[in-house]
Amino acid sequence: MNSSTPRSTTPDPTAMSFDAFKTVRLARGRAAPTRGAQVHEHRLANGMRILIAERHTDPVVAVMLWYRVGSRNEREHEAGVSHFLEHMMFKGAERFGKGEIDRLTTMLGGSNNAFTSCDHTAYWFELASDRWETALEIEADRMRALALDAKEFDAERAVVLEELSMGLDDPWRRLTELVQSTLFLRHPYRRPVIGHADALARLNVRDMREYWRRFYHPGNATLVLCGDLDPKDALARARRHFEALPAGESFESVDIFRPGETPVTGERRVQMRWDDSAKRLCMAWPTAVVGSADDYALDVLSTLLSAGRLSRLHRRLVVDDELVTSISTQSDTRVEGGVFWLFAECAPTVDCAAVEAAIDDEIARMASERVGSRELARARAMIRASEAFDLETASDFAERLGEFAVDADWRLALDGLERTLAVDATAVREVARRLLARERRVVGWCTPKSETARGRSGERRRRRGAAR
Repeated sequence: MNSSTPRSTTPDPTAMSFDAFKTVRLARGRAAPTRGAQVHEHRLANGMRILIAERHTDPVVAVMLWYRVGSRNEREHEAGVSHFLEHMMFKGAERFGKGEIDRLTTMLGGSNNAFTSCDHTAYWFELASDRWETALEIEADRMRALALDAKEFDAERAVVLEELSMGLDDPWRRLTELVQSTLFLRHPYRRPVIGHADALARLNVRDMREYWRRFYHPGNATLVLCGDLDPKDALARARRHFEALPAGESFESVDIFRPGETPVTGERRVQMRWDDSAKRLCMAWPTAVVGSADDYALDVLSTLLSAGRLSRLHRRLVVDDELVTSISTQSDTRVEGGVFWLFAECAPTVDCAAVEAAIDDEIARMASERVGSRELARARAMIRASEAFDLETASDFAERLGEFAVDADWRLALDGLERTLAVDATAVREVARRLLARERRVVGWCTPKSETARGRSGERRRRRGAAR
């Protein structure tokens, strides 16, 4: 995690370096190189952390700036401000005005974007290795003197509200948010990252500027530089643009109080209706923090349950029993507690209880029986293939480094595959038994509106059409 106490560093003697060109011992004695780079860690005097990953596979450099702030750091009246601020970061600062960031990126033949999560916000550029320093100039400018023009603020708020409104037309998004708000009763994780319309409507420029001041400074930032670069030169450039910026207040002094969760007392169920013929199921269990032993075991468990046509849930519910048309699981670990998600969609004639019973049976088997060696080997092969794809580009590797750096420890980005492949059948069974118990979960169903209600709605639409 970021230190709140700034400390100075020098380029090489005090820099921490890890060689990611190591090998991971795999099943049956095989070895495969991890994708990665020589990673160096530095800390500027103002507290800004810099991770430099030298990787000469392609003539590009990924520049990613991470802030340790997301929707979990928002007060109730600020709900959605992290995502909204991400939009405003492209609307101009002192040196680079409105439209300049995208114009320069295009002119340089690169790409840029940003994203916000519960726990962090990240801004990235991918540029050719002979012109990437422009990204540092842009990031330093909007870290130092973001404009936050009132007219731009109002215009972009309308864009965010429209984005939120579009999400209300998505039954899966609505169902997932309903389940999440039931799973986390008190913690900010209960809220969608995009926030709520009423809070966004009341937000003003002064509120956003104060939020930016609290969290958008070098002491709360991690800069990741990855690709075809020279580490000493890259560090010198980063220092040139960021070292003179003030550190800001420590994260601990400005972060909000987050209440602990209410102890789970039994299964909770929610239901909603939608005007189509599908039946949608979302289950969720509270799980573990990112980077923990349970995190890796849950990834293996999810692979065994739903990855590929031979996975247990797909084979049982889609192929054999024909109860659902699709089913998937996902382990979503976070800084202060994660979620294990299960999603399934079935035809309107299928009995919901039968779908749940089949899922419960397969999870109970995972919790009581050791998975066989061949099945576990197949899951490990899928994980290795996914890892190779996920770390293919400089931007992929930079994202992995930055996410672990902000949420846990960046070294986990280097040996995550090794930790996952080390998960054995006993660990899979234990994590399923302990974390995926029925009494710990929230079950959400989205079912069709009644035929009668749909008929009345259609009749009203026909009358309105005739009147016009």
